[in-house]
Amino acid sequence: MLGKFQRHKIMEIIAISKSIKISPRKVRLVADVIRKQEIAQALNSLSLIEKRSSGAIYKTLKSALANALNNAKKKQEDLFIKRIEVSEGATLKRYRYSTKGRTHPFRRGSSDIKIVLEEKNYGTKS
Repeated sequence: MLGKFQRHKIMEIIAISKSIKISPRKVRLVADVIRKQEIAQALNSLSLIEKRSSGAIYKTLKSALANALNNAKKKQEDLFIKRIEVSEGATLKRYRYSTKGRTHPFRRGSSDIKIVLEEKNYGTKS
């Protein structure tokens, strides 16, 4: 029993992909395009973008959509992308072989992608 003014917990649907073998800077270029879009429009945009990271974001968005439909029993039309976070994953240290027996180190980056979905009309009276 919550009393006179009942508090509703905001339902956020989350999907996370970790250790995507693309640098975060390149993934953020695609993530900025679909931020704050509806699901159908974002999926259409991702299928048209010719970047390697669009495939990883597409799969993560489909996973978030499946979580919303199956676990939270939401409709696709009522959802939009509330937040996309692209953070750095583990970096692998690699070496490029150079002249005179030397090596030049470089880091190969990876990304963690987190997509949060929310209902469009949450909190409004219908």
